[in-house]
Amino acid sequence: MAHKRIIYPPMWLVIGVVLIFTLNEYLPGPRFTGLASQLAGGALLVAGLAILVIAGGLFQRAGTDMIPFREVSALVTGGVYAFTRNPMYLGMALVLLGTAVTVGASTALVIPPLFMVIIEWRYIRPEEVLLRELFPQEYPAYCARVRRWL
Repeated sequence: MAHKRIIYPPMWLVIGVVLIFTLNEYLPGPRFTGLASQLAGGALLVAGLAILVIAGGLFQRAGTDMIPFREVSALVTGGVYAFTRNPMYLGMALVLLGTAVTVGASTALVIPPLFMVIIEWRYIRPEEVLLRELFPQEYPAYCARVRRWL
C-alpha cells in the first residue's frame, strides 16, 4: 500500500523556516551574528532559490510534474540534474541553511540536516523506487553517474 503524503516538500520547507525563526527567538544557543554570517547566509539562500528555479524550469520544459509521485513522464538528467539527482530538495536545504546562518542561532543549524533526513526517507527513496520502475535502464545508469545530494 502506497504511503499517502499529505505534506509536500515545500510545506516541509515552510515548517523548517518557522522552526528556525522559533529557535532563534526562544532557544538560540550560542550566537554567531555578524557581517560574515549575514553574507554567507544570504549567498546560500540565493543559491538555493536559484537552484530551485532552474530545476523547476527543467521539469516544466520536460513536461513532467514537479509534485512528487504524480504524472512522471520524463527523466530529467541535464542541467543541474547532471550534478545532483535532487536539485529541488538540495535547493530547499540550502534555503534552510542560508536562513539558519543568517539568523545566527546555533540551534537553528540542526534544521537543515533534519529536513534532509525527512525528505530522503519520505520522498527521495520512494521516488527512486518509482523511477527505477518507470525507467528501468535509464535511471540506474543515471544513479551510477550522479549522486543523490552532491
